[in-house]
Amino acid sequence: MDLAQFDWTLYWFMFPVAMCVATTAMLSGIGGAAMFAPIFMVIFPILGPEYPFESIAAAIGVALLTEVFGFSSGFIGYYRKRLIDFRSAVPFILVAVPIGIGGAILLTTFKEFEEVLRGSYALLMLILSYELIRHHDPLQDMHLDAQNGDAEVAARPTMSITGRDGTTYSYKKPRQGKGSIATGIGGFLTGLLGVGIGEVVMPQLAKRNGVPIPVAAATSVFVVIIVVAAASFTQISALVAQGGVNAVPWNVVVYTIPAVIIGGQIGPRLQGKVSQRTMERAIGYLFLVIGIAMAYIAIRNTFFV
Repeated sequence: MDLAQFDWTLYWFMFPVAMCVATTAMLSGIGGAAMFAPIFMVIFPILGPEYPFESIAAAIGVALLTEVFGFSSGFIGYYRKRLIDFRSAVPFILVAVPIGIGGAILLTTFKEFEEVLRGSYALLMLILSYELIRHHDPLQDMHLDAQNGDAEVAARPTMSITGRDGTTYSYKKPRQGKGSIATGIGGFLTGLLGVGIGEVVMPQLAKRNGVPIPVAAATSVFVVIIVVAAASFTQISALVAQGGVNAVPWNVVVYTIPAVIIGGQIGPRLQGKVSQRTMERAIGYLFLVIGIAMAYIAIRNTFFV
């Protein structure tokens, strides 16, 4: 393994950037890969010819690998609080992991269709920006969903989790049902584009199944880590198989991984100082800009280069 060819100081600025991204991800609940991948695919090419990665697969693979370490801090915190419902997480994992791996494998074969991937990523960012910006009342949504399925929910067994602080959360056993389709789509998009699984698991637990928010958030983080880890290691392994160890931009990883571990600890400490709604809207507008920029690049490279 010859790593001497890397300029280990080239991406030094990613340490503070990654720390800010991880802190924001912990505050907003949005996966860090959703912000890292655009940095790698949009910002790096602007900085100069020596900065861009060789492929979109490398950009998304590194973004997911970095997210694994960032979200691990959140997982440890929730595990210590004893809020993770591991049994309820299993059905989501069984659906999302194999499909996510399939998406990751498919990504490595898309070298000739990179502009299609950029266009797809742009569309995904625009959809997510709309969902984050539009105003909705989660409590009212949850109440309406519960009313619509009262009979079915009542027939399920009751589950309970007691947190480390002594608080007991009781709720009906979560059920995916038709939500398995959304879980599969989220897993596939995570493997292919680096974002999606967290955005579909949390609503299913909290809104469709009425799981208390602390337990839903903790369980969702666990599912995200497993799916993202499977997808990222698949992508990294494929990159190494195709281009050797040096195909992975390790000179970026050495800055992003320690930074997101630190940011993963800062975010929870700042929880409550910025309103959740304000954070969601800010991320929504950021995704809007990212989507427009990514769409512009895809169109320019397809029709004008």
